[in-house]
Amino acid sequence: MTSSTALTDEIRALYAEEGRPAALVGWFRRTAVLVPSDGQDGLWSAEYGGIRWIHAFTDEAALGRFALAQGADGTADGAASGSGTADWAYRTVLGARLLDVVVPAVGVPAGVALDVGSPQPVLFPPVVGIVPDAYAIDADADADADVPDVEGSA
Repeated sequence: MTSSTALTDEIRALYAEEGRPAALVGWFRRTAVLVPSDGQDGLWSAEYGGIRWIHAFTDEAALGRFALAQGADGTADGAASGSGTADWAYRTVLGARLLDVVVPAVGVPAGVALDVGSPQPVLFPPVVGIVPDAYAIDADADADADVPDVEGSA
């Protein structure tokens, strides 16, 4: 089984309430995903809820659905489409590289939005266990939870 197949299988299982979130993160980290270009040599992203979401897709079909929703013809980097009038440039990036290298480089809280516009999208938010702790928005809360409260102790 390829990592791409395992990732999509784990996504389906999660939506069927049979999946394991930790396994999903693991398969995402091991899978090469498609990340469209923003047209300025950067990666396509959008801000929502104070988080910069980098868009990634499991395959060209998912990227094509997103491109269609954006008003493009749905072509992904030369792949055949209905009209074939435009190409969407994308990069193939390992999920672990997105989470461990790209997210920290963004400079603001960032996560990965996988298969936006598809029937089963998945968000990988900037939290402990998904991105490096130094870039997780909940890292301080986790650190505080590990420190026992000593006020009032004798």
